[in-house]
Amino acid sequence: MRDTYRESPREETMSDPDLIKLYTERLLALAADIPLTDPIDAPQARASKRAPMCGSEVTVSLDLEQGRVSRFAQDVRACALGQASASVLGGLVIGKSGAELARAREELSAMLKGAEPPAPPFDGFSVLLAARDYTNRHASILLALDATLAAIAQAEAA
Repeated sequence: MRDTYRESPREETMSDPDLIKLYTERLLALAADIPLTDPIDAPQARASKRAPMCGSEVTVSLDLEQGRVSRFAQDVRACALGQASASVLGGLVIGKSGAELARAREELSAMLKGAEPPAPPFDGFSVLLAARDYTNRHASILLALDATLAAIAQAEAA
């Protein structure tokens, strides 16, 4: 029986070298150790985003102080790629503005489509470079940033 993540035909026939290329030791270490997963009490905003193709979902709770993320929690139910992306985000999100995080999302999306990796301080997302060829996983990779930006928009509107 398959898990909840749907796989493309290409992924079902991936060879061992393809899997090794995609699921690097660094990527798996990030996926196994996602920061900022403890819930926060009474957040200013909470938003969830889901990738319909694979079923991955990320819920973010946060507070803003002077337009910057001051408290943050994430509940990540995603594939290893989505988990690794959330891990990178969790390591740098505190103190960032919505504009900075929107830039990170834009640069990560562009990287997945063939552009250079994101500029510092978002260059940690380069660990996901090998996922370029797996377009059906791009939505999962972007989920943590998408949920964070939705929560920021919610907090700013309040």
